[in-house]
Amino acid sequence: MTPLPIKLNPYLFFGGNCREAMEFYQRVFGGELTLSPFSESPEGAHKDPKANSEEVKNKIMYAKLSGDVELLASDNPHNTDAKNTGQFSLSLEGADEEKLSGYFDKLSENGQVTSPLQKQFWGDTFGMVTDQYGINWMMNITAAQQ
Repeated sequence: MTPLPIKLNPYLFFGGNCREAMEFYQRVFGGELTLSPFSESPEGAHKDPKANSEEVKNKIMYAKLSGDVELLASDNPHNTDAKNTGQFSLSLEGADEEKLSGYFDKLSENGQVTSPLQKQFWGDTFGMVTDQYGINWMMNITAAQQ
């Protein structure tokens, strides 16, 4: 039996709005969304009493968006004021201009375009946006190979 390939997946932490954010990303990228709140965990599964509190039980322990884009996420029970530190960006790259431009436009809704999606000196179309949840995205649409 051949082992499954190793994958690197972005795992995002939110300060209580994971469900809202992941539903937004599902509208942007499509795909199947799985949401598991802390309340669905077996009793005693979490050693941290805060994870079992009324305040946290309906927050998301694990979320997975599967499709063309795969994202993992959860609410952080230790920090309900979690904010993006700005020390990373998620990068999408491909040749499907219509699809990637559509992603960029949807991520821009209620967000901030930091670099418009436009043709660059290296031949590709590139842009950057910070979405409404503070996540930085880079979009690179590869130029057709001649």
